[in-house]
Formats: sequence, C-alpha cells, structure tokens
Amino acid sequence: MQIGFVSAILHDLSLEEVLAFAADEGFPCVELMCWPPGRADRRYAGVAHLDVTNFTDETAAHLRDLVRIHGVAISGLGYYPNPLDPNPDHRAVVAEHLKKVIRAAPRVGVRVVNTFIGRDPCKGVGASLGQVREVWPGLVAEAEAAGVKLGIEHCPMLFGEDEWPGGKNLPTSPALWRELFGLFQGHTLGLNFDPSHLVWQFIDCGRAVREFGPRIVHVHAKDERIDHDRLYEVGVLGLGWHKPKLPGLGDVKWGEFFAALTDVGYTGPVCIEVEDRAYEGSLDDRKRALRQSRKFLEQFVG
Repeated sequence: MQIGFVSAILHDLSLEEVLAFAADEGFPCVELMCWPPGRADRRYAGVAHLDVTNFTDETAAHLRDLVRIHGVAISGLGYYPNPLDPNPDHRAVVAEHLKKVIRAAPRVGVRVVNTFIGRDPCKGVGASLGQVREVWPGLVAEAEAAGVKLGIEHCPMLFGEDEWPGGKNLPTSPALWRELFGLFQGHTLGLNFDPSHLVWQFIDCGRAVREFGPRIVHVHAKDERIDHDRLYEVGVLGLGWHKPKLPGLGDVKWGEFFAALTDVGYTGPVCIEVEDRAYEGSLDDRKRALRQSRKFLEQFVG
C-alpha cells in the first residue's frame, strides 16, 4: 500500500506545486481533483488541479512530464458531484463532465476515476435504483471503453436539512453495494473505500472490507469522531453528532481496518482526505494535517 493524499485540501496550490509538495514530503501518490473550473457549491468541491474541460495532447504530456520529474504517481482522478441530481439539466452537465474525466484518465496513465453515484434525497431506494438504471449504463460503458475502473465513494452526503432524508449519494451500506453491483456485469464499478463513512453508521468496517475486498480499487483515509453528548440530544436521526477528523483522532479502529485490507490482499493507494476543520486555518495548517496523518498511518503501512 502507498500513502498519498487527496489534492482538494491544497486547493490554493498549482498542480506542479502539489506534486512538488508530495515529492518533498515523501508521498508516493496523489489523487487529483478534476472539477469543472468555477465556483464550488460545497466545501472541498470545485478544485481542478487537472482541467479536463479542454484536454489536449499537450495537457496530457505536461502531466506525464510532471509525474516523471517529481516521481509522484497519480492514484486516481477525482470528481464527486451528484449524477442523480433532481434537475435533469444539471444531471446532463455532470454526466458530460464525468465522461471527460474518464476519457482523460488513460491519456495520463491513470486507471481509476473516483466519484459518487448520487441521489435525489427526496426519492426512496427503489426509485433511486431506477434512476441508476437510466443514468449509469452510459457512464459505465464509457469507463469500460477507456479501460478505467470507477471507484464509487460511499459517503451518504447527509449533512443538512436540504439533504434530508435520503442524502445525496445512494450506495451507503453493504446491502446497497450489493444492489448496485448487481445492476452491472463485470467489475468496472468498484469502491473507493472510506472507513469514516461506516463508523458513524455503526457498520463493521473490517467485515465490509472482507466481503467487498475484490471491489476495492482505491482507499480514502479519514477518521470520524462521534459526539456522544450531541447524539444523546438528537439521536441517530438528528444532525451534527459526528465530525470528520484526521486519522487517529476519531473512532475508526485503524488496526482492524488495515488488518482487513491485508487479509484481502489490497496493495493499492491509501489517500489521506483532510476534512478536519481544526486544521483549516491556513495552508501551513493543512500541510501539517497531511504530515501528521501520514505519520499516524505509517504504523500500519511501513
């Protein structure tokens, strides 16, 4: 396994500066964000370290040169929108950009694109699976043609009242992963596995890794702290009782998690995803968060 990081946290650095930082700090890989240029609609979105909107041979060659110069691999290309947004016009825009990310990946030697399935939070599971059948076959076919795996992250995207009650991302649990994978032949669809999204749902991370090990194509390293006082006040149906933290500062059982990864033979990237507000005061704080997280994870990934 290789410890890398998700580039979104260094949004104020250029592509070359991100790779130079990774090289200087001893990170062997980075997941590059590929959002469309423009305003972000939520935290950690809108970052485009690789702009695929006008992707030319020169653009691809430039990234390949930077990878060679700095000796830092690209673990995956990341774009995390809502492909099942209630607005059909927005869905079309999202799908077209996701296809551009998929097409760009093999041109720079990358075989994993990480994203969300999406969801209309006002629709039930059955209706949402029906939307998956409408929207996703074309995206999966695009990935198959490009020889790219799709790493589906399983964050529920349930943070505020506008996402209630279903959240903005459908496949949040093992039962829903089985439903999703059952809709498509082959293994183009995989998991971008993040234990932080399971710990607050009280889902056994190690068991999930062991069941779905062959589907794991990428891993995010993020922790989640459960605020038991807030949980007492609002219950599991309330909001604000769990918070993203750096690895080691929350309730993920990291030893069990990495034991399960080794059990299933996972040898790919483990990318630190910083979403801890305590480390967002400055660029130096965010760089420190990456260093601190790597130091913690190195006890599991020598």
